[in-house]
Amino acid sequence: MSKDDKSDRSGRDSHYATLRRAVRDAKRERGEIPTPSTKKRQKPGADTWKPPQLQPDQVYLYGLHTVRAALDNPAREIIRLSVTQNAFARLDIGEAPALPFPVDFVSPQEIDKVLGPEAIHQGAMLETRPLPVRRLEALKDSPLLLVLDQITDPHNVGAIMRSAVAFGAGAIVTTQRHSPTESGVLAKSASGALELIPYIQITNLADALGELHELGFQTIGLDSEGPAPLEGTFSGNRIALVLGSEGKGLRQKTRETVQDLARLDMPGAIKSLNVSNAAAVALYATRQHLLRSGAVPG
Repeated sequence: MSKDDKSDRSGRDSHYATLRRAVRDAKRERGEIPTPSTKKRQKPGADTWKPPQLQPDQVYLYGLHTVRAALDNPAREIIRLSVTQNAFARLDIGEAPALPFPVDFVSPQEIDKVLGPEAIHQGAMLETRPLPVRRLEALKDSPLLLVLDQITDPHNVGAIMRSAVAFGAGAIVTTQRHSPTESGVLAKSASGALELIPYIQITNLADALGELHELGFQTIGLDSEGPAPLEGTFSGNRIALVLGSEGKGLRQKTRETVQDLARLDMPGAIKSLNVSNAAAVALYATRQHLLRSGAVPG
């Protein structure tokens, strides 16, 4: 068969495939054949799996990057590493007998039984104690903080943690209620950042903001209806950005307690961002202000 014959045949096949797709699409629109489901297919056992009962001082972390970050954190108390042979080699942490904690070599299915079949654990699961509790007064030397007002989704909080570490924030402050506790999901979403930034959970947010005022922080609440753009609101060399939950935003008590309210100006057609994206933008703007004022080194 000549090159031209192959080219003609390929063109005809592509043409007929396009016609077949058009016919199928037309039948679906008329309801003659079902539309393929876009629902994510569950792994076997996902509908019957039940999470284990964890003790208050027990945390399971998983995923190669998350586990390695926890192992590198001297403040993290390790109980046990459960890992596949392949994942252990990828962690590259030395020989198992020489490590200061027990190592169990297991199958991926054994980890699934603890974490559930939907967890992307990459063959590594670490049982640990929670990180030590930190207090607000320990943050007096940090020029940039993030305060979260009842942001409940651990995926969002984990993404915010990554941005906070990237832009040099000293801590994330949030409430004990209506906020995610330290967990595998939070740590996996933070992709190692949980080990790099204090995650401080307080009882009363208004009282905590008052403490930050005493420590010399300007507290700025982000609000889509804020009276001024964020970049025109800075007045000090120590900034605490306060973000509310998606949909509800800042609570009324929080709005009344922060020293300033500010908005992120967005000139495009979309006027709102996911809270983790808004946090990244606000952190960048604040970091630029602190650089100009000399509060942080360039």
